[in-house]
Amino acid sequence: MRPALPTLYDAVGGEPAVTHLVARFYHHMATLPEARDTLALHVDLERARDRFTLFLIGWLGGPDVYVERFGHPRLRARHMPFAIGERERDQWLLCMERATADVISDPAVAAALMRAFVPVANHMINQHE
Repeated sequence: MRPALPTLYDAVGGEPAVTHLVARFYHHMATLPEARDTLALHVDLERARDRFTLFLIGWLGGPDVYVERFGHPRLRARHMPFAIGERERDQWLLCMERATADVISDPAVAAALMRAFVPVANHMINQHE
C-alpha cells in the first residue's frame, strides 16, 4: 500500500493555518482600498469568514465539514446573486495573494495555493464588462 500523498491542506499547515489564512484574507479585503468592490459584496462578514474557512479546509484536502453541514458547495450557483466581474475576481485574488504571503512561508506551497485559486476565481465570474 502506497502512503497517501500530502494534500495542500497538509502543506499549508492544517486547520490553524487555513483559519489564519482566511482571517488575513478578510483583513486585506477590509483594509485595501483596491478591494472595496469585493468587500461590498459581503453582507455578513462573520458568516462568510466561517463558511469560507470550512470550505477551504475541505477543498484543500482536509475534513469535509462544509459538505457535512451545508451540502455540496455549488460555488458558482451560491455566488450568482452577486455581480462578479474581472475587477471583483482580481480584487479577490489580490487579497488572497496578500493573505498567502502573510501566512505561508514556503514559496512553493504559496505558489501551488495561488495556482489552485486562480481557476476557481475565474469560474466565479458571472458579469462580463
